[in-house]
Amino acid sequence: MGPDRAAIELIALEKRFGHIQVLRGIDLAVTAGEVVCLIGPSGSGKSTLLRCVNRLEEPTAGRILIDGEDIGGSECDLDRVRTRIGMVFQHFNLFPHLTVLENLTIAQCKVLKRSRVTAEEKARTVLTRVGLLEKIHDYPSRLSGGQQQRVAIARALAMDPEMMLFDEATSALDPELVGEVLGVMRALAEDGMTMMVVTHEMGFARRVADRVVFMDAGVIVEKGPPDQILGSPQQERTRRFLQRVTDR
Repeated sequence: MGPDRAAIELIALEKRFGHIQVLRGIDLAVTAGEVVCLIGPSGSGKSTLLRCVNRLEEPTAGRILIDGEDIGGSECDLDRVRTRIGMVFQHFNLFPHLTVLENLTIAQCKVLKRSRVTAEEKARTVLTRVGLLEKIHDYPSRLSGGQQQRVAIARALAMDPEMMLFDEATSALDPELVGEVLGVMRALAEDGMTMMVVTHEMGFARRVADRVVFMDAGVIVEKGPPDQILGSPQQERTRRFLQRVTDR
């Protein structure tokens, strides 16, 4: 994948839930190694957009290209596509009856067909990367929220994804635990991972994003470098949103 080629490209993307239109003709391209942060009020379509990228939600119209490959249609091998796109959700979704190690190896063995030895080696590597190797035999209930989210990130990384999607990965955490998760995400960005991040952490977006995309009512209102969007937005809707966020 060339450095200037779109890793993710959305073309005229639309999504309806019954009579409610959530996404309205979204056009967005994310190049390889780019970090794009999606911001905006609740209900603006950010999470739905992210879930459409790996077809957890089926778009009503439009196209989704992953490294130039159209992943729409029934003939697409979604399991193969999803191994290329790691996703981390607001809630950790770890299997409570499995240890950290088992949480990290189950998909490797079942989806990637790795041997248990290879899967466990990979689990140790990614747990070291997120600073949690010492928790490898613990159950999720023994971990803090921040640790559980870091395990969720490690689980996604264990599949060797080419890109990562983060859907409000810190919003369910106590404030004092947010920093440890953002630190892992920041390190991934510094390593060149292609990332789309739905976030309300404006400081993270300012420091880490290559571009910030502001959404409202299912459309992209404006997009650009963090200093431009967060520092001197051109659209009144963006200014009102940022004013509310900073006044909290």
